[in-house]
Amino acid sequence: MTSVSEEPAWRQRAVERSTRAAKLRAEQRVQRFLDSAQELIAEKGTTDFTVQEVVDRSKQSLRSFYQHFDGKHELLLALFEDALSKSAAKIRQAAAAESDPLERLRVAVEMLYRSSLPNPDVQQPLFSDFALQLLVKHPAEVATANLPLLAVFTELVEQAVEAGAIPAGRPRRRAALVMQTVMFAAFVAQAGGAAEGHAAPVTAEEVWRFCLGGISAPPPESGEQP
Repeated sequence: MTSVSEEPAWRQRAVERSTRAAKLRAEQRVQRFLDSAQELIAEKGTTDFTVQEVVDRSKQSLRSFYQHFDGKHELLLALFEDALSKSAAKIRQAAAAESDPLERLRVAVEMLYRSSLPNPDVQQPLFSDFALQLLVKHPAEVATANLPLLAVFTELVEQAVEAGAIPAGRPRRRAALVMQTVMFAAFVAQAGGAAEGHAAPVTAEEVWRFCLGGISAPPPESGEQP
């Protein structure tokens, strides 16, 4: 039985070229919106800007904006995810410079804590006002945005386990608990440490020692496998 002939190769190539070109143009338009939003954030020191300001600065149309984003919230989410992805890459690179697996984990914890703290020299409104709003209103999106960081910390926990530096356990869960501890400590510091009642601020080393105590403890006898 004769099979149905496939589409001519020249037609497939033409469609592929067209698709690639359209994808590239879309990516360029999206990047112009992101760059414009980032410039506005740097100038204002806040995420308090309008979609129209972004559109005007990007020299594109409002129609084009809504072809790529549902609104300002989605634009900010894209910036937030991009920032976390870059942070994960920096932490991975810094940790890789250490030969000892436990030292790698220490570097990652302390770096995450410091980068999550308010810095007078580096305005981080995406990690202050918008990040907190996002956490309350869209926790699933926060979890997705944190996946690159979670992957880095999971790998570092696994390496420490393989080296015998910490007991075996569920690496992904333990990595998530470490990240949550570090980020909440930074959040409290941003709030002025009101929950602590201490004059001296918590240091990155203190946060690491606390996390180390947690992951160094033997896992509960629950029968769960890593």
